[in-house]
Amino acid sequence: MADDNPAGFAVDLTNCDREPIHVLGQIQPFGFLVALGSDWLVARVSNNIEAFTGKTPDMLLGRPITELVSDKALHAIRNRLAMLRGPDAVERLFAQPLVDGRPPFDVAVHMSGDTIVIEAEPAIVEDLEAAAVVRAMVTRLGQSDTMATFLREGARQVRAITGFDRVMVYRFDEQGSGEVVAEALQPGVDSFLGLHYPASDIPAQARTLYMRSVFRIIADVGAQPVPILPMLDPRGAALDQSLSVLRAVSPIHIEYLKNMGVAASLSISIIVGGKLWGLFACHHYAPRLPSFANRTAAELLGQMFSLMLESRERREAADYETRARNVADRMMATVAQDGDLLSNAPWIGDMIVDTIPADGVGVYLNGAISLSGLAPNHAEFEAIVAMLNRIADNEVFALDSIQSVLPEAARYADRAAGLIAIPLSRKPRDYVVLFRSERLRSVRWAGNPEKAVEYGPSGARLTPRKSFEAWSELVKGSSVPFSAAERRVANTLKTGMLEVLVRLSDTAGEERQRANERQELLIAELNHRVRNILSLIRGLISQTRDSAESVEGFIGTLEHRIQALARAHDQVTSDRWGPARLFDLIEIETGAYAGLQRDRVKIDGPNVLLHPVAFTTLALVMHELMTNAAKYGALSDSGEVLIRWTIDPEGSLLLDWTERGGPAVTAPTRRGFGSTIIERSIPYDLGGTAELNYRLAGLEAHFCVPSRHVAGVSEAKPAARSSEEQAHAKPLKSCAVLLVEDSMIIALDGEDALRALGAVQVVTTGTVARALAAIEQTDFDFALLDFNLGNETSAPVADALARRGIPFAFATGYGEAIGDIGRHQSVITISKPYGPRQLATAAAHAIAHRAEDQAGVNTPR
Repeated sequence: MADDNPAGFAVDLTNCDREPIHVLGQIQPFGFLVALGSDWLVARVSNNIEAFTGKTPDMLLGRPITELVSDKALHAIRNRLAMLRGPDAVERLFAQPLVDGRPPFDVAVHMSGDTIVIEAEPAIVEDLEAAAVVRAMVTRLGQSDTMATFLREGARQVRAITGFDRVMVYRFDEQGSGEVVAEALQPGVDSFLGLHYPASDIPAQARTLYMRSVFRIIADVGAQPVPILPMLDPRGAALDQSLSVLRAVSPIHIEYLKNMGVAASLSISIIVGGKLWGLFACHHYAPRLPSFANRTAAELLGQMFSLMLESRERREAADYETRARNVADRMMATVAQDGDLLSNAPWIGDMIVDTIPADGVGVYLNGAISLSGLAPNHAEFEAIVAMLNRIADNEVFALDSIQSVLPEAARYADRAAGLIAIPLSRKPRDYVVLFRSERLRSVRWAGNPEKAVEYGPSGARLTPRKSFEAWSELVKGSSVPFSAAERRVANTLKTGMLEVLVRLSDTAGEERQRANERQELLIAELNHRVRNILSLIRGLISQTRDSAESVEGFIGTLEHRIQALARAHDQVTSDRWGPARLFDLIEIETGAYAGLQRDRVKIDGPNVLLHPVAFTTLALVMHELMTNAAKYGALSDSGEVLIRWTIDPEGSLLLDWTERGGPAVTAPTRRGFGSTIIERSIPYDLGGTAELNYRLAGLEAHFCVPSRHVAGVSEAKPAARSSEEQAHAKPLKSCAVLLVEDSMIIALDGEDALRALGAVQVVTTGTVARALAAIEQTDFDFALLDFNLGNETSAPVADALARRGIPFAFATGYGEAIGDIGRHQSVITISKPYGPRQLATAAAHAIAHRAEDQAGVNTPR
């Protein structure tokens, strides 16, 4: 599994005593590479470019890219560059007529620092609808019942797209070692299922590259790589080829593949939770280059597979933790009735096997030892407890190799190689320790151990069998590691057992145990609060999901509800979880959801202080009321909302919500989660009342919060908050803008940028006819025109804008020197891809220039 590292620079990864092998600036020969400086001059080319384009490197280096690439193709490339998002983005063009007089090419473009990298290969035209193919494959993946069938189906689907002889799903563990967990094979090809590899086979720098460049292919292991000229730039730096589709690979990796008899290789990164989970590793026993479209579809499938895998893992972890906590709760309930069970290792082992799989259990409690299953003997266990007292810090402590910190543990690794220790007290510490036996007991060889291989210059090390042997040597004396979910369950067991011990210690009346009680109860309370918060969030997710009509609606509604909770939490924690002002709660929710309409929300009431529980509950209720008013009620039209509250003689808070002047209101036929929050939160959580009346004139609601939740009333009136909507000076503040752009994605980004500069209305069109119609219908303050619109230009639009005195600017993918703009030579032009700064400068310049012209001729607009 040895692989290359970033920057087109490969090193020897075999841990042998040899000098590093450098491969600076080389690509695979099935395509060519051109690197451009910021001035669009050719800075580097691959040495094989003449075979594809008919032009030698000497004819191109230092020359404008237009001497190689047609104007139309260059325009397409500029547009693709405008779509790049993030430092590791790559955009593709299919069947592009790149060079005049030559067949079409498939093209990939990305940025390497300030260098534009264009890679091209002869187009392989196939009748493939990538989206439809991937959609069908994702459907099949979703029908997999178990994780094992899901992984196996993923391998099958990747093999179906790529046509490779062997496709493996390769998973990394926490130490970086790997295992083949699923595969799909051509009949007659050796199986590697279950094979393990050491972390050194894919070292850290290669893993970093797999995170940045998720798709890698070696079309022909026997092909000679092609150098890039010049190898170094004037500063002595090599071209960073981390994102290059064609980048050559380490000779060590090539030797590894040759030792396996593999002639072509392909890998797709599997990224879960922002980390490298594993790879789809594909092998073929003859040279193979799938089409660009097939490779793109395979990459898309890999991304969808990663998302589905992450969802499955989270769901399985949540289900596992729920089951484990149920077992832990039953266990603690039993122990609370009979404290002696905590020192009964066989009973604990039987109870805990369903929560944290283990081969043996040891208990050290008040100096007494109890052992069960595959475990060390008494003397060995005492040494382990002494070791834990030295290095563990009253937290759950897990090791997959006891001998790494206690060398004498090597002699009993077959019984107890790894452990997870659950502390039961402070110093001197007591423990429940779960043991796992040596990992190699359950590992098998997956290939043909008798099959001969042809060793390369690096010898037998670079073969699957030898890698497996290296891994076996590496993990000897180690167990299967304890997962993060298992450690969380161990923490739950710790808290539960501590609670039981605290209660038992109370009956004994020991001062030391009472001190432990206070501290551990604080830990338990914190854990309880955290679990309550997680339960609340889980409930919000579940209920919001059930009522959402789309993924976007689900995300938006959930985000707003969690933000409402967060705002309330900020208020009550600003004074150490103390009472908070009702006025602040309503003001914040009004500002967040009424926005510029907040002057239509009238607030009247005394300066009431609420305890945290009531404050948080009212925050959700106010959020739902304000959201409904903005979407469907008075604030969606020209109405207003009146919020009044008083304190009754018993000290309870009476709050009235009244909407007037909005659209006619009728009672909903279906109760969503938002309505449930409004109607049931205060009665259920606070013991108060809630009454809703859907009057024709508008919604009316009356709430009563019992006096026990009211901390008091201050005589001082709350100070009015200053407006948060004071906008910074922006060149397009309050302007109506016309955006003419024939690319939908660029138009969407352009619209966002114009609104960020202050525009309140952005009308987007992609043709001259629609732009002229928009000018007739709307009085624009500014316009941004993409000059080249497919088979036409925006010159007629510019003429119409000039006649009306509307300032405008041009944008183009052909550079600033565009022709045929007639009398608009003085109009500012910005080149794609443009950013907010260039757009702001162009808008300010155009508006100021038009103002100067009008002042000079004294013809006010």
